[in-house]
Amino acid sequence: MTASLRLEALVKQAKLQGSMTIDQLLSAMGRTSIAFTILILSLPALTPIPGPFGMVFGSCLAIVSFQIMFGNRRIWLPSILGRRHLSAKVIEIFVRYTAPLVRKLEYILQPRRMKPLTGRIGHALSGIPVFILAVAVALPIPFGNFLPVAALVLIALGLMERDGLALLAGMLVGIIAISVSGGLVAGAVAALGWAISP
Repeated sequence: MTASLRLEALVKQAKLQGSMTIDQLLSAMGRTSIAFTILILSLPALTPIPGPFGMVFGSCLAIVSFQIMFGNRRIWLPSILGRRHLSAKVIEIFVRYTAPLVRKLEYILQPRRMKPLTGRIGHALSGIPVFILAVAVALPIPFGNFLPVAALVLIALGLMERDGLALLAGMLVGIIAISVSGGLVAGAVAALGWAISP
């Protein structure tokens, strides 16, 4: 089943239950699939819903990234994060806003292209950019989440379909995203310094 179809199934399940915890989201998407975990934790940061979604899901991604680096096959989250509830309405909104991006990227994927890059070593090494991008997602930068999330989605789909080129593209977009986020943070710090200087 493709990622976009799993997202649609997730909405149906959320509506039946009324709400879902982050742990339940991961289980529904396939907790043993690192790629689906990256995908489901990165997408909510794109959703225009009030609340600290970037900080919460960015923190989850940072924790997951270390498990990826150490080769864990099953994802674990601290209960303070894993037990956080999301209403069915919130899940429906974030899927509605993000599924079109996922579907567009699915069209360009080619399974097993440059497959060695998505092997066990490539899988583990992908945890490094995931961690850096997770930090960028967690930062409260206005309009600063799109590029980091796009990079994470490309990395997730590349791992999912074993498409090494998509994985490389995700890392390239990630480098651009980190550069842009760094520039925004530096600009904000400079502006703050100028504002409070006598």
